[in-house]
Amino acid sequence: MKKLFLPAGIALLLCSFNLADSPLKGNWEYRGGKINGKLDAAPTAYKLQRIYDDEHYNAKVMEEGEETVVYEKGDYQLKEDTCFETQTYCMQESKLLNKTIKYNYTISNDTLKLLSVLPNGNKVEDYWVKVK
Repeated sequence: MKKLFLPAGIALLLCSFNLADSPLKGNWEYRGGKINGKLDAAPTAYKLQRIYDDEHYNAKVMEEGEETVVYEKGDYQLKEDTCFETQTYCMQESKLLNKTIKYNYTISNDTLKLLSVLPNGNKVEDYWVKVK
């Protein structure tokens, strides 16, 4: 009987850890969206990218002939179909700094869709395509 408890205990311990990578992990490029139902086209003069690891993100702007600039950083947590993002750095004044925003997210093929109602009441729907 003792021999059964040790393997069962080890299996239970291993099952308590989440070893899977975050589905957001990687580089994502902004492809447009909607703000309060109005189309918001992706910029053509520069690119916006977000790089996610398992717990954090960096947002950067890339313009040809210019240095890449990190304009935002933050932490995030995923729970089912919800992403909780907390902005921890912004290069401009931000009312979202250190506030957690709740996004519903879906990933279909290589496209990430983020939906939220921001604290100012704006409804946002952003589309990001995985580039790495």
